[in-house]
Formats: sequence, structure tokens, C-alpha cells
Amino acid sequence: MRVVEFWCTILVLFALLINGKAEVYIVTMVGEPVISYTGGIPGFEATAVESDEKLDATSQLVTSYAQHLEQKHDMLLDSLFDRETYRKLYSYKHLINGFAVHISPEQAETLRRNSAVKSVERDWKVRRLTTHTPQFLGLPTGVWPTGGGFDRAGEDITHMGLFQSTEENVKLIPDTKREFCNGKIIGAQHFAAAAIAAGAFNPSIDFASPMDGDGHGSHTAAIAAGNNGIPVRIHGHEFGKASGMAPRARIAVYKALYRLFGGFIADVVAAIDQAVHDGVDILSLSVGPNSPPATTTTTYLNPFDATLLGAVKAGVFVAQAAGNGGPFPKTLVSYSPWITSVAAAIDDRRYKNHLFLGNGKILPGIGLSPSTRPNQTYTLVAANDVLLDSSVMKYSPSDCQRPEVLNRNLVEGNILLCGYSFNFVVGTASIKKVSETAKSLGAIGFVLAVENISPGTKFDPVPVGIPGILITDVTKSMDLIDYYNTSTARDWTGRVKSFKGTGSIGDGLAPILHKSAPQVALFSARGPNIKDFRFQDADLLKPDILAPGSLIWAAWSPNGTDEPNYVGEGFALISGTSMAAPHIAGIAALVKQKHPHWRLLWTPGLIFDAGYEDYLGFLCTTPGIDAHEIHNYTNTPCNYTMGHPSNLNTPSITVSHLVKTQTVTRTVTNVAEEETYVITARMQPAVAIEANPPAMTLRPGASRKFTVSLTVRSVTRSYSFGEILMKGSRGHKVRIPVVAMGYRR
Repeated sequence: MRVVEFWCTILVLFALLINGKAEVYIVTMVGEPVISYTGGIPGFEATAVESDEKLDATSQLVTSYAQHLEQKHDMLLDSLFDRETYRKLYSYKHLINGFAVHISPEQAETLRRNSAVKSVERDWKVRRLTTHTPQFLGLPTGVWPTGGGFDRAGEDITHMGLFQSTEENVKLIPDTKREFCNGKIIGAQHFAAAAIAAGAFNPSIDFASPMDGDGHGSHTAAIAAGNNGIPVRIHGHEFGKASGMAPRARIAVYKALYRLFGGFIADVVAAIDQAVHDGVDILSLSVGPNSPPATTTTTYLNPFDATLLGAVKAGVFVAQAAGNGGPFPKTLVSYSPWITSVAAAIDDRRYKNHLFLGNGKILPGIGLSPSTRPNQTYTLVAANDVLLDSSVMKYSPSDCQRPEVLNRNLVEGNILLCGYSFNFVVGTASIKKVSETAKSLGAIGFVLAVENISPGTKFDPVPVGIPGILITDVTKSMDLIDYYNTSTARDWTGRVKSFKGTGSIGDGLAPILHKSAPQVALFSARGPNIKDFRFQDADLLKPDILAPGSLIWAAWSPNGTDEPNYVGEGFALISGTSMAAPHIAGIAALVKQKHPHWRLLWTPGLIFDAGYEDYLGFLCTTPGIDAHEIHNYTNTPCNYTMGHPSNLNTPSITVSHLVKTQTVTRTVTNVAEEETYVITARMQPAVAIEANPPAMTLRPGASRKFTVSLTVRSVTRSYSFGEILMKGSRGHKVRIPVVAMGYRR
């Protein structure tokens, strides 16, 4: 865990089929949680926080009222059921008022009928949404100096009084060694009660502690706040120096995801509730549901999203991975406006390698490996042609995972040819093991050839210690196989008489840097955003932002088994929106360090200010959401609406069902010096667009409204795209994406 030395407090979340009749349910109760309790109960004074105000968990008022809520939870359960028939897993007190309990469906129905209960929902699964990027984002020269340099970037945004000392944590956490702790990680807890209740938790694999037995958590934490200038060394080669986005930020770890089964909402909600209680500033969530919640009428209102809304009210910034279901539409797993949903980008770094054949052909591929000796070629031998005997075919010998089934005398000094089968896709075979097999047999190097491919299959380069390459293009693999077959002499039984094919492997260690803008990664989840489990389009653009998420170098737990190619390593090169979200979390720490009172919505010169009351207005204005349901989850009546959900003050505009003409309002606040902005608009032909006023001048700290009118020109039943451009006299530029689907003229 070398680089997992974490200062902004980042929530790093790390899977459950429930067997038997009893299941885990999340129950919300009548009564306000700590963040919204305004008083009225004798003996308990108000604990509610204003929008963006941090929760003071050390306050006696907070502690007393939280204990009162937990007692109410216990009293309700004791009054309804015999103690041996249920097991309460968590009490949720700070962000929502409720608990998680392991009970039968019949008991769950009893709770639903109780007047003290607002909702009862069966727990559901979540999953993980599984260096060079600081330079790509311009942090060392552009942002870090404004915060005092890399050695102070992200520092001091967290009050540490609630966190135990390193020494105390070491005593409390099993499987944790004192040398793992260095003052960067200021807190570490794990949450697995729901997983244990379901029988999915295996302590020998998952570790009943915050120890990372997966690798995913170490990787995401290091991206957000790993130390600056850490050499990335694997197999004796240094691939550069890595840094987190906020290298002086500290991290509190809340482990609620596990390798084999992902995680459960009951555990994740408990982790978030505890994190906010502990005083974190930023939550980085590389986790998402397997599908939209089916137990509520909207994607925005469920225990998970409601808990995050409470966190935002308490002044916490939330970044969540958008999902890895791309390039297919409506694959997002992050829905709500109070969450910054992060898509994954391909940055300007590529890794390539080449196989040079004796017939002059050059085959492209990938492989982070050294080259074979210059100006020298080596004999090619296929794994299936160097078997010790035919009985080993049951072991899929072409995968090159078992050196004991191959003939060393025929492999030594040659290049071993292997086949990339489905076993590599499901993780039962690995490139790391191919490399180990080839090395143990004395091979000069190896080639893995992909002979067939499923749509959407993603190939990432893997660091290996000997020359090696993966040929990912099936047509190029066929060129290799044709050359090998025509140059290999066989007898009438098919046995090889002589190997005549030759080749050499290029150097794949050095990255190729392209001066290009970031592109959305193929795997990154797409919109449109949805507002319910029937997949109806929402009037809210998601994802919110793009960040590097493809081929990201970061720390890896040597215990980590999530990626077989990196078992035992201290670093890994991984892709996913899981990697993108902590980039934004770390950058949020830098912004919060510089501007602690900003609501982070990512615009230069101008900001789009939106807070808790605005999100309530969005909910109360969205068609199909019952006001009673909103009150159940927020403990707030619908006293405020905004005319249409598209009027939520975000730096984007979406109208999913445009009829005739609709006018949308936005408010911008100037956080720079006085500046005049000229406003222009453009849109695809099916929808007309007009912005007013055409220009406006804002003094420092001033806010101004502007409107955008959208009119259906032609009904296409498909989205039209456009933008509002606000160009400032001091050089600031603000681009506001606009998306609308015309339904009726």
C-alpha cells in the first residue's frame, strides 16, 4: 500500500446474494435525522444545519439526539418482534433516520404497516466501477502553485479532531501492520454487516478490516491524494513518477466494497453516514448500483441518493463514477443533481508495441515490455506444438498458464506463441502468468494472439519483465498464424519436424504522447439520464464532467486480487470510471482549499450556484414524484418549485420533452473581477435557440439571470445538441451544453 498515503477526506468504497428466507431491509422512520432536526421533542434541542454547513459531531446536542434516534429504532423492533427473530445491522442517524435490519419478508411487511415507519426497502447490490494525469490536467504549473506548491496542495481542508491517531487505529484494526501507517491515512473503518448477514462475506478473502484485499480502493485513493513524485516501478522498469491530484490531502478510508460480490447499499449508506459524522469534506464514490432502484418511483429518491443529499446539505462535495456500461445509451448509474457524476476519458498517452516477422510483416499490438535484442530474430514455437504429451490438452495449454505441460527443450531460447482465450476475459488466465511461464521455460519472449473477439472487449497493456506482446487485431493474428503454419514443417501426423518461422518483439515500455483533447472512453457510461426504473428520460444532463479514466497508473495493494496481472505488485495500470471519479475528488480538494465556501460546479470566472434548497425544488418540480415521497426522504415539505426541472441552476440545460417553446432560466455569479460577457447561442436545426440578454456586466460577487428559449422547428423524436457561449472581456469563457428533444410544434 506504498502510495496509499492519504488529506481531503475521501470516501473510498470497496459485493451479495441473500440466501434463505431472511433478507436485509433498509427502513426509514418518522422523525428527522440530525442534519434536519429543528427541535420540538422535549429534552432535545435543534441540531439542523444550514445548507452547506458542516455537522458538528462533537456537539453534545448532536450526540444526545443521535442516541435518542437509535433508541427509537431499537424500541420499535423490540415492540414488534422477538429479539432472536431479527438482527439490526446499523442505525442511520445523521443523514437519514432509519436502520438496516435482517428480517423475513413477513416481518418487513409488519414494519411497512407501522405508523412510525415511512418506507421499507429491500437492500440491493452495488459494484465497483473499475502517473501522468496531473501533467495532462496542468496541475503542477497551473493549480498547485496557487495552493503553496505540491507539498501543500489540498492540505488543511479537514478538521482532524474526530479521527483517532495512527497508533490507536493500529491497535483496533486486525490485519494491519504499524508500518502501513504514516500519517497520510487519518482514519480507516470497514462496513460489512449486510454482507455478513447475507452469507456472502469470506473473512479469509475479504479481510474483516479496512485492509485492501482487492486493490481497487488503494488505486482510487492514490489517484485522489497520493503523494507527489512517487516512482512507479514494476519488473525493474520505472514508468514515470505518480502523484495524486491533491498530494497533501489526507484520506479517511471507509471500506464497504469487496472483491467477489461488490457490496450492498446498507453497508455503503452506513459508511457514508459515518464519514459525514467524522467530518469529511469530500466523498469519492467509485461505486454504483447494478441497475436503477426498482423499489422507488424515481432514481433520485432512495436510501443511497437521499443519504448523499444529506451529505451535500452538510457541506460535503460528492463525486461518483458514472458507470462502465458504454458505449450503450442509458447506462449511467449516477442520477441525482447533487452528485457530480464523472465520465472516463482517454488522455493523451498511448502504449504500443510491434511484432516483426521473418517475412517482413510488422504486426501492431500492445505490451509494456522490453524488446528482444536489436538486430536479432528468434524462432517462433506455438504452445500446442511443444506439449510434453497429448494428455495435457485438458489444461488449455495454448493459454500458457502451466509451464509443467510444455517441453522446455523446445521452448528455451525461442519466442513462445500463445492463444488469448476466453479464460483471459473471465480472469482464470492472465498475461502475468504467461510471462512467468515463458520465463520459467527459458523463452526469449512470448506472443499472445487474439483469434476471436466479443463486441466491447477491452484490451489494456500489461507490464511484464520479458519481451512480450498481445496482438489484439484478429486479422493481424491471422497473419501471424498463416506465417507460422506455412513456415513450420510437419510430418503426416501433424507433428512438427522443424520450426522455421522467426520474429522479434519491439520495445513497448515508452508511452506515445499525442497532443489531443480528451475523448470519452468507449466503456464510459452514456446518457440520457433517467428519472425512474422505467428508463424515462430526465431533464438533467449526466454525466456532469469528464476526467482521465483510461490506463491510469496508481498504487495497488500487494494483497489485491481484483486484477490477476498485478497480484503482488505495488502499482497497477487500470481503466474505469472508478479511476475518473477520484481525479475530480482530488481537484475538488484543491478548489475547496482555495475557495472553501464555493459550491463546486466547475466553471471559470462565473459559477452556477445551486444548493440544498434548489435540489428540493428540483424534486418538487419533477413530474411523477409524489410530494409525500419527497417528505419521507428529506423531512421537508414541497414549499418551493421552479416551474420546470430544467430550471435547476446547473451549468447545462436539458429538456427531454420539448413542446412548442420553453424558456429556461440560469443565474451566474462572478467570482473574478468585473467583467462583461457577450452571450451567443447555437443549436442543431430541429430546435431554435435564443439567449437573453445578449450581453451583461457583472461586478465582483454579483449575480445575474439570463434566459434561454428553445422552440421546436421540426419533430424528430431525437435529441438536438447545442451550446450557450459566454465570452468575457477578461478572457473567461463559459460553455453551457444544451440538449433538447422536440415532441410537438
